[in-house]
Amino acid sequence: MRIPLSWLREFAQVPAGATAEDVMAELVKVGFEEEAVHRPTDTLQGPIVVGQVLSLVKEPQSNGKTINWCQVRVVPEGREQTLTGDGIDPSGVQGIICGAHNFVEGDKVVVTLPGAVLPGDFRISARKTYGHLSAGMIASVRELGIGEDHDGILVLSRIGLDPEIGTDAMELLGLYDEAAEINVTPDRGYAFSIRGVAREYAHATGTAFTDPAAKVQAPAVLAGGYGVKLNDDAPIYGKPGCDRFVARTVRGVDASRPTPPWMSARLRLAGVRSISLPVDISNYVMFELGQPLHFYDQDKLSGEIVVRRAVAGETLTTLDGKERALDPEDLLITDDTGPIGVAGVMGGASTEVSEATSTVLIEAAHFEEVSIARSRRRHKLPSEASKRFERGVDWQVANIAAQRAVDLLVELAGGTADEAGTDVGTAPDAVSIALPAAFAGERIGIDFTEEQIVTSLEDLGAAVEKYDGGWRVTAPSWRNDLETKEDLSEEIARLVGYDQIPATLPVAPPGRGLTRVQQQRRRLIQAFADAGLTEVLAYPFVSKAANDTFGIAEEGAPRSAVKLANPISEEQGFLRTSILPGLIEVAKRNHSRGFRDLAVFEAGLVFLPAGQVGTASIPPLGVKPADEVLDALYDGVPDQPLHIAAVLTGHDSPAAASHTPRPWDWADALDIARLAGDVLGVELVVSQGRHQAFHPGRAARLSLRSGEVVGYAGELHPKLLAAHDMPERSVAVEINADVLFEAAADVIVARHISTFPVATQDVALVVPQDVPADDVLTALREGAGELLEDVALFDVYAGKGIEDGRKSLAFSLRFRAADRTLTAEEASAARGSAVALAASRFGAVQR
Repeated sequence: MRIPLSWLREFAQVPAGATAEDVMAELVKVGFEEEAVHRPTDTLQGPIVVGQVLSLVKEPQSNGKTINWCQVRVVPEGREQTLTGDGIDPSGVQGIICGAHNFVEGDKVVVTLPGAVLPGDFRISARKTYGHLSAGMIASVRELGIGEDHDGILVLSRIGLDPEIGTDAMELLGLYDEAAEINVTPDRGYAFSIRGVAREYAHATGTAFTDPAAKVQAPAVLAGGYGVKLNDDAPIYGKPGCDRFVARTVRGVDASRPTPPWMSARLRLAGVRSISLPVDISNYVMFELGQPLHFYDQDKLSGEIVVRRAVAGETLTTLDGKERALDPEDLLITDDTGPIGVAGVMGGASTEVSEATSTVLIEAAHFEEVSIARSRRRHKLPSEASKRFERGVDWQVANIAAQRAVDLLVELAGGTADEAGTDVGTAPDAVSIALPAAFAGERIGIDFTEEQIVTSLEDLGAAVEKYDGGWRVTAPSWRNDLETKEDLSEEIARLVGYDQIPATLPVAPPGRGLTRVQQQRRRLIQAFADAGLTEVLAYPFVSKAANDTFGIAEEGAPRSAVKLANPISEEQGFLRTSILPGLIEVAKRNHSRGFRDLAVFEAGLVFLPAGQVGTASIPPLGVKPADEVLDALYDGVPDQPLHIAAVLTGHDSPAAASHTPRPWDWADALDIARLAGDVLGVELVVSQGRHQAFHPGRAARLSLRSGEVVGYAGELHPKLLAAHDMPERSVAVEINADVLFEAAADVIVARHISTFPVATQDVALVVPQDVPADDVLTALREGAGELLEDVALFDVYAGKGIEDGRKSLAFSLRFRAADRTLTAEEASAARGSAVALAASRFGAVQR
């Protein structure tokens, strides 16, 4: 919101010497954010004065152009020229070359004298051109930076001005004014007006505020005016789209009259260009009081106005000349011919006010916020009116704004107002809030006095009534955001001063902190980072093909995924069911930029729908849904477990002198998986696995001792790597971290470190080729008994000396007792028991 200071001073006591920066500094105190300063004099400097064309000689040139050699008086006849400088004629008459042809002798114009600076750092000086010494420039509105018209010179009589020669044109056109721009949050729509900002400035400075609405003398009752009906048969959330419609008629309007410079200057500083007198008046009232208006050419209306919802198939050509297909949810202004405007958003072209308009019908209505917001977004029609309506407009100000527009049309456009008028609708119930005496202090942390609380609320415009234990507060009509005692507490803190709130660090209550799962998640991610992997974040949106490949192990198996209703890209229109597609895209992007030795990981959610996703309907806003409705909403949310995955490509280290880097392989992927288990104290069972995204012979299935599969690790499928232009033998791992968290013990207890020596024995067993090594290791562990401390596979051999279809597995067994030194016989006996169990289960034969 831009606030011209001259306008603000009409209703708030802004010091004469205050700048836009000073005003913003005060408004920051009451919760606004400063945005920018708009000051014409930053780019426009005098001397710029009113001049009168004494003579104009047309001189054709050899290039086909005709120029005007003008003599322009810039000082009243008989007075001395007080300005000095190179090129300023002491006689008060300047010789000026001008290429425009829309003015004649006797016209009063704006003259930029030598020494002036125009926007764009265009400096005016006396210069010889077309055979004359041109000392100055006769300016257009675009050259002055006050409009876009560059077709001709600004002739002052055409904008209703007849100033004295030599008058300071910058003051005449309001160019010494400046505007402060602030950011208005969505809950403070009242501040989209000079009325609202002036009230806030008075709050911030403790000075008096004059309500512009109080200066307008509006009729207490309006009747007998233009016919209007409110007929909303499909209200959104049960709230009628329009609950007040004020209509006033002004006849005999001269719509071709120019807008007064003071009005156009203020609108320009407020960020709105001057269009025509009626349109400028409607905008002026909107910025002053916060009530958007719409003007109709009443002679173009047919029958009474009806405010209703659109009918399927209806269309409307709006003021911007575009034909728009209307939605049954759109709130419309209609007459007997059909739609003539989208309520609160934009009017229709058929009833537009033009220079030929003589009878103006003024609309000042109150529309429901959601209806306007939805129509504005649906039709992509942001406007100053919709910006205010969708944030909330003061219901009580509609008739006052209409009267203000009537007064301006009578004063500036020569119209005559009808005494009759229209005011239909039902006032909303006043919001009454119970505020316990101690609530605000407990909420904010300040011991507010009773005077501070009552004064702050009354300054807002609220009615405050005391009762036992507190106050009953009736919010003002322009503060539709005040609904609860928390809202009132925030306002009290804001007006007393945010700087009064003590900066006290809260003390965490004992026994609080990270939850068990949060701690596990942090440990897991930190372990991956400590192992040398780089954490990345990939998009959770993937293609259907990516989900089909990575989301399920068996090719062609049924798979479900959540499809996005409005994807950023149709090629990536699904939520991911695996982390790996995003990691592979990250790796691919880095490879394309020359980074080929990578070890990246990500911990994130995947989305696994089961059954119905979502609900058949959306609960209404503004009311807490019932428990069963919330349960249905939660039931419709897909399962979102946390997965952690890694992709490794290239080599484990950079090449260097006397060092050959080692390529990543499937064993590295397994090591990362085992690291995850070790960090959480969960034993992972590794077995031969098959997954369509992994190499058919170099993939491991990761599971718990219970048999539940938690993920896969190994070398990615060669065809997949080729399709993504990835290096051969790239490896990956993906684990369902939530399953690991569930299986992990609450507390990981370290084993006692024995002081007795270890007894180590090796054994090589020949087993059938299809027997997994992990199954044999498990049998050895079970058979060896409690003396076995650890067992590890260190060699696999198949070849000479081993029968076809069989392989040799070599294991290292570590034995230790907690209370004594083991004898060789005890260790050998335990080893023999282990071998015996492996023989009985798998037919293992010791080599």
